Amino acid sequence: MSKNISDKTLQDLEFTTVLTHVADYCISELGKEQVLKISPIKDREELFQELHLVNEYLSSFISENRIPNHGFENCSQEIFTLNIENSFLEAPAFLKVANLSETVNELLKFFKKFETYFPTLQTISEEIEYTTVLVDSIQKIITSYGEVANNASITLKELRKEINKVRAKIGESFTRDLSKYAGAGYLDDIRETVIDNHRVLAVLAMHRRKVKGNFLGASKSGNIVYIAPQATLNYDRELQNLVYEEQQEVIKILKELATTIRPYVPLLTSYLSYLTHLDCIAAKAKYARDYNALLPKISKKKKINFIKAYHPILWKNNQEKNIETIPQSIMLNDQQQIIVISGPNAGGKSITLKTIGLLQVMLQSGLLIPVDERSETYIFDTILTDIGDNQSIENQLSTYSYRLKNMRYFLRKCNQNTLFLIDEFGTGSDPELGGALAEIFLEEFYHKKAFGIITTHYANLKVLANELDNVTNANMQFNERTLEPLYKLFVGQAGSSFTFEVAQKNGIPYSLINKAKKRVETEKIRLDKTISKLQKERNRLQKNSDNLERQKNKGQEHIDSLLEKEQKIQEKLAGFQDLYDNNQRMLTVGRKINELLNHYFQTNNKKQLNSELQKWIAAEKTKHLKKNPPKPKTKAEKKTAKVDQQKKKETLQKVEQEVLKKVVEVRKEKKKEAAKIAKAKADYVFKVNDRVRLTDGNAVGTIEKIEKKNVFINYGLFTTKAKVEQLELVEKGK
Repeated sequence: MSKNISDKTLQDLEFTTVLTHVADYCISELGKEQVLKISPIKDREELFQELHLVNEYLSSFISENRIPNHGFENCSQEIFTLNIENSFLEAPAFLKVANLSETVNELLKFFKKFETYFPTLQTISEEIEYTTVLVDSIQKIITSYGEVANNASITLKELRKEINKVRAKIGESFTRDLSKYAGAGYLDDIRETVIDNHRVLAVLAMHRRKVKGNFLGASKSGNIVYIAPQATLNYDRELQNLVYEEQQEVIKILKELATTIRPYVPLLTSYLSYLTHLDCIAAKAKYARDYNALLPKISKKKKINFIKAYHPILWKNNQEKNIETIPQSIMLNDQQQIIVISGPNAGGKSITLKTIGLLQVMLQSGLLIPVDERSETYIFDTILTDIGDNQSIENQLSTYSYRLKNMRYFLRKCNQNTLFLIDEFGTGSDPELGGALAEIFLEEFYHKKAFGIITTHYANLKVLANELDNVTNANMQFNERTLEPLYKLFVGQAGSSFTFEVAQKNGIPYSLINKAKKRVETEKIRLDKTISKLQKERNRLQKNSDNLERQKNKGQEHIDSLLEKEQKIQEKLAGFQDLYDNNQRMLTVGRKINELLNHYFQTNNKKQLNSELQKWIAAEKTKHLKKNPPKPKTKAEKKTAKVDQQKKKETLQKVEQEVLKKVVEVRKEKKKEAAKIAKAKADYVFKVNDRVRLTDGNAVGTIEKIEKKNVFINYGLFTTKAKVEQLELVEKGK
């Protein structure tokens, strides 16, 4: 499968840093290795499955049905050894294999039981075979302490009995000699010690010849010699022979067990792969929980609508420093295909660019992203980035040469399913010449229908963005008094560079700034000043808008709270109603039984009591069956029910077809009316003083001047130029 997103793009967007953070949540080394190898997934089905897996695991954190522990030991080496003919594992290693199988079996049972809650996790679990053969075979031979069980074979059982008997004899004979020589005064105060796993007597050196046995050593001072009694030595030789036979029998048993398990090596490999993948999914889910990430809606139509999006690396760094992170909201669609972000340096242009790129790459790699739940995006075939100063010393390329080479690659790869992100577009060369070339590149991307975001300081690109239909200017907002960035993106207006203002704030003498102003074209200063004024006005309006939005949210929260309370009251009322109905039913039943019993006490007629009771029960059963018709059990009943259902379905389809016919007629009439209105609008000739609005905007202005197909509209604070086909009549001029 060819890569659709290059390593350079992943490097530009610091994707590896995100993977490092995700890997910290893994509980196994194999899981960490798999997380660090994560890359964008090209196959859409595989991508959607991975996203749903993570989303389902994330939902388990707030569910009562928590996913069981899936921690496991790496059994790769044990599985490899098992696959070799005539090989065997040590007893503890078999226990690791059994634990692996037991963990997987528990998970398979859990996901099957809760398939409704975890459908995608159940889908991947269905591919794994459930079997208890491995666990049963191993537990029959190996104890929970990692030893071969006594009853693993009759021979082993007998050998261990013999070993225990000989050890008892060794103990008895040693104790007897210990008492004998201690009573004779031949032993030191410590009496005995252990050398090479053998109990020996601590004999005073002067009495060494009086004690029969093997000399095994002496103390550093030489005052004590260590002697193994003769009687004990005879039994030791017998014990060694038995222990050797036991070891041979254990190896034989372990080889037989390995032969039993060897056919299941492919299954054990799939177990290891399954648990590693689950560990990877769990790590992604834990990361999503801690970063408030979620799965946005994946649109079939090409669009990006990220609401309150956070850059996860920036958010984590700011959290550690106790700094607030400002979220960004941005939209790309057919009407807003490319966004050109301008404004002063250190205002947050690059981080906005990286936020969109990183979140898109994360999503296309199977990771959830920190955005608002109303967010929506599309899966792009290619994501292209050109971020930062990319001088190449090895290839002797300057920044501009490198960027031109990158642009050539962009032009070759760019198409309608591409998202491109370019920082400081056109820089690295003469501003006029580089700006002109940047204009051509931008137009190429535009005509290829690619979606993209670029940042720039070039005025000609801001102007071009205003002239192209589906390209929009945007700026990072600044506090005009303090000249400090607000880190908020505003779409719809180019940004001022605040070059001279920032220079003044940083202590550059006012006389030098004035000289610089005189050397710049007057029109450019006027344009920058106009943009700066508009930004100030926009900031003021934005503050008012934010205040209104906050008040609206508070009101909505209050309404939601009242609705929730109302819902609870309704539920309680429904519960009381059910309780009342049940009580009434019980009272009715009680009265009837009481009536029958009183009649029986008076007449003492059992037959009559039984008859009336049967009649009453039959009547009640009929009522119950009317309310709760029985489900068909026999084939004939099921067939009849199916036929009835089919008839109902056919009747419903007929009604639907009749309704659809009427709907089609109504739509035709509406289309005719809409066509008449559209024709009237198209035929209308705009005049000076007509009040109009742009088709993609809400602001209303007055036509000031008309030049061929261009119209100049006065909005009070400023005047803008637009094409006639972009206008919509609000009110005819007087």
